[in-house]
Amino acid sequence: MRTKREPGVQIKTQAQLAKMQEAGQAVASALRAAADAVAPGVTTADLDAIARARIAAAGAAPSFLGYHGFPATVCTCINDEIVHGIPSTSRVLREGDVISIDCGASVDGWHADAALTVGVGIIPAELATLIADCERALWHGLAAARPGARLSDISCAVERSVRAAGEYGIVEDYVGHGIGSEMHMDPPVPNYGRPGRGPVLAEGMALAIEPLLVLGSPNTRLLDDGWTVVSEDGGWSAHFEHTVAITPDGPWVLTALTGPPAGVLAADRHRRAPAMHPHPAG
Repeated sequence: MRTKREPGVQIKTQAQLAKMQEAGQAVASALRAAADAVAPGVTTADLDAIARARIAAAGAAPSFLGYHGFPATVCTCINDEIVHGIPSTSRVLREGDVISIDCGASVDGWHADAALTVGVGIIPAELATLIADCERALWHGLAAARPGARLSDISCAVERSVRAAGEYGIVEDYVGHGIGSEMHMDPPVPNYGRPGRGPVLAEGMALAIEPLLVLGSPNTRLLDDGWTVVSEDGGWSAHFEHTVAITPDGPWVLTALTGPPAGVLAADRHRRAPAMHPHPAG
């Protein structure tokens, strides 16, 4: 039985979630292909072309291309760039950089959205740890996406994971969001906060959870291109995101090709692993 719908929060049918999962697998494939191509000398425009081809091959449509005038299929952010970077033939990756790639796709009007961060060649240990800690925080947030929980339980789970990992800045100006028949919908999903607040999570809801961490201050500024957001103090950043559906069996991660990374959620894997699979339990 479904929990009473929260005002302004879209509830999907199983068939609609299946469309979102199809879009999510197109996103996952596009991100994996783009990440595999990351190397010194590659341009961010190259990565955009790879992602666009993968989405088209999956029979999906890119969600970002043309969205409020955005000119590309993916957002690419290098080093101190946090979100919404525009791919370009002039942005050439260099050894030691880190790059975040954010991608969305839709199938029959139903959207999915995900992001990842990878190093270019050999990167310093501090940056590799930042990337791993950001991804781990995402999966802790995903694990909290269960029927009957409150929205801020997700936010709190992300923040607790981050605070336990190190002295990172958690970006507050940009947060996760609801997703479904539109790419950005209610409710917003912050990456910080006290538990037990906000809408009750109900079967059929879908959320894009996306921790954004920086080495330094979480304050941001917008570049003159009107899109690219960077850290105010030049601290380098990491960004991970998945789209998750709320089901009776727990979180259904629509944009995952695999489950949590090794070592993540190990303490309670027996209870959570089946529902954290990219396909619904059963």
